[in-house]
Amino acid sequence: MTAYTLEQFPLKTYDKLRYADTDRQGHVNNAVFSTFLETGRVELLYNPAPPLLTEGNSFVIASLKLDFIKEIKWPGQVDIGTGILKTGNSSITIYQKLFQNGQAVAAAETVIVQVDSVSGRSAPLSAAARQTLEGYQVQ
Repeated sequence: MTAYTLEQFPLKTYDKLRYADTDRQGHVNNAVFSTFLETGRVELLYNPAPPLLTEGNSFVIASLKLDFIKEIKWPGQVDIGTGILKTGNSSITIYQKLFQNGQAVAAAETVIVQVDSVSGRSAPLSAAARQTLEGYQVQ
């Protein structure tokens, strides 16, 4: 995975850590890392201005590769950097990193596919969605 800093991502957001996120060892449970990644993806995929999703379709996760770098400790917040690595016909490859106190704690690559809500088959991204996604591209 790439050595991006938070400032290098085109989309940045955060989540507040909750005590309920912790495990018996006193750090944030590894399952919660996926929830933090979801926060960043949702801000990109479901931003209403302009919308990426074509009517009658939905986004599904086809693949998620998550690398744990460091523990996340409560209390505090997690900063989330999100960018696009590649845009296919109906798929979007998203690269994200999680940070706590300026230190990278996880990195992930997720493939999202737009699918027809009735058939469940992949559906092409619109030209407008492709243009919007170009603005979130990372190298």
